[in-house]
Amino acid sequence: MLLLLLSCTATMSFGTMDVYLNEIENNLQSILYNEEEDQENETWKMYMERKNIVLEFLHSDLSLHLLKRHHKRIELLKKCSYYIEILPKHLALGDQNHLMLPTTMLQLIDPWRFQRMKKVGTVQTKIQLLLLTDLLEQLEQGREELVHFLETYDMVTFLARWDLVKQKLSNLSELMDNFLAMLVPGRLYVKHRLVSDVGATKIPHIRLVLSTKMPVMFDRKESMAHEDWVSLKWFITSQQSQPEQYELRFKLLEPRTQQERIQCGIMPVTSNMCEIRNLLSDRSYRFTVKRAETYTLVYEQWRDAITLKTKPYPDEDMESTMGEP
Repeated sequence: MLLLLLSCTATMSFGTMDVYLNEIENNLQSILYNEEEDQENETWKMYMERKNIVLEFLHSDLSLHLLKRHHKRIELLKKCSYYIEILPKHLALGDQNHLMLPTTMLQLIDPWRFQRMKKVGTVQTKIQLLLLTDLLEQLEQGREELVHFLETYDMVTFLARWDLVKQKLSNLSELMDNFLAMLVPGRLYVKHRLVSDVGATKIPHIRLVLSTKMPVMFDRKESMAHEDWVSLKWFITSQQSQPEQYELRFKLLEPRTQQERIQCGIMPVTSNMCEIRNLLSDRSYRFTVKRAETYTLVYEQWRDAITLKTKPYPDEDMESTMGEP
């Protein structure tokens, strides 16, 4: 009987122990599961935070809308006129101080040295426009790479390559800063003294910079052709502080005789409109307009063009109609 009681007690102890061990194992599994779940949540949270950093950069600093605007800005800059602008400081002459005008400064500048600076300005402008185009292409390519990262990388790959993505963001941000800074023409580097010896004790300090003028554009609505003359009008997008001089060219397209080849010419114009008469009726002419060249001009490769066809005379219309079968 005693042996049976001891046996039952031992059996109950082992059963309780199994239950206890099972509870410990379940608790450990639950703890491990919760830790694993928490870790996955933290990983997912980190992934979303870093992904949102890239998305925010793409939607703000490198948006498609912004890149399109920069494209238009570069195309506009390629159509602009570039000049050397002289920015003098006060020059002391005896007891009097006065601000020298650019025209006065030009008289002091050595002409040969100034021509050399114009060549420097031309080269600098061409390089600047090429660099702007190249930088914008790099920005567009960088944007495509970031979009590719987001579309193809899973969470693990994205987090594993985050340093690469972060470096890409930093490089693109620096590229954008350089691009924006280069949109404005910069200062010309003057290696040699431009002012000749004027016999004065003090030589004026001259600073040369590149300035930009917006392109001259034909007004397509106001420019029109009549039977033997045309009325042309053009404008500049920005307000000009003083009137300018322009160069207007015209040429008959597809001349039929040797005499018709003289239907062309160059006209200086001092306003923003012009009429050209004594043209042939029912014919197409090409017109171009640009600013008249000045002494400080360093670069101007583009001119606006428009093609207009003169109207036929009424009797010509009747003759052509009667001649139809």
